[in-house]
Amino acid sequence: MRILIVEDEVQLADALTEILKRNKYTVDTAYNGIDGLDNALTAVYDCIILDIMLPGMSGLDILSRLRSEKIGTPVLLLTARSEIDDKINGLDRGADDYLTKPFVTGELLARLRALTRRRGELVDDNRLDYNGLELNKNTSSVVFKGNDVKLSLKEYQIMELLISNPRQILPKERIIEKIWGYESDVEYNNIEVYISFLRKKLSVISAPVQIKTARGIGYSLE
Repeated sequence: MRILIVEDEVQLADALTEILKRNKYTVDTAYNGIDGLDNALTAVYDCIILDIMLPGMSGLDILSRLRSEKIGTPVLLLTARSEIDDKINGLDRGADDYLTKPFVTGELLARLRALTRRRGELVDDNRLDYNGLELNKNTSSVVFKGNDVKLSLKEYQIMELLISNPRQILPKERIIEKIWGYESDVEYNNIEVYISFLRKKLSVISAPVQIKTARGIGYSLE
């Protein structure tokens, strides 16, 4: 899953980036409101962590702009202010949740998980299941009937995207945007290589699903 952090406290933003990367998220970071809005308007993110007090443009103004553009990306507001009016204002403008700084890392991760639920059946906070195939975040593996195989980081991220959107054709462009970023120069053959690796690993554990190719478009998990 791809997360955008918009936070002008560089030390906090960089610390959050490292925490999320260790938890298998792909992360982009902006340190001011203008860059944050530019990134957010691409609509490639699964969630946005957005500070309220930002140079250039406030988090609340970014939020209002996103909602006016019909971009429904879940937004988790961060604020150092605990006044109830700030929280109400943020929620009224379209925020999905909020955290008051300082906060506990575990709570941030739990709120992110709640905001990024997908259609693969959630077994618990660290596992997704589709048709008996389990994707386990703790072990970076796919499991079927006790047989498991380890995945690399990119394999895991692609598999998570597929299992979160079962039976949907995911265009190659969307996969690149979600996994590598919208400014990436990654070519389609990079995806093809990882899809090939995943197919072999699913075959090894006799998984009851297949990654199918929609020629010239993308891939789906069926």
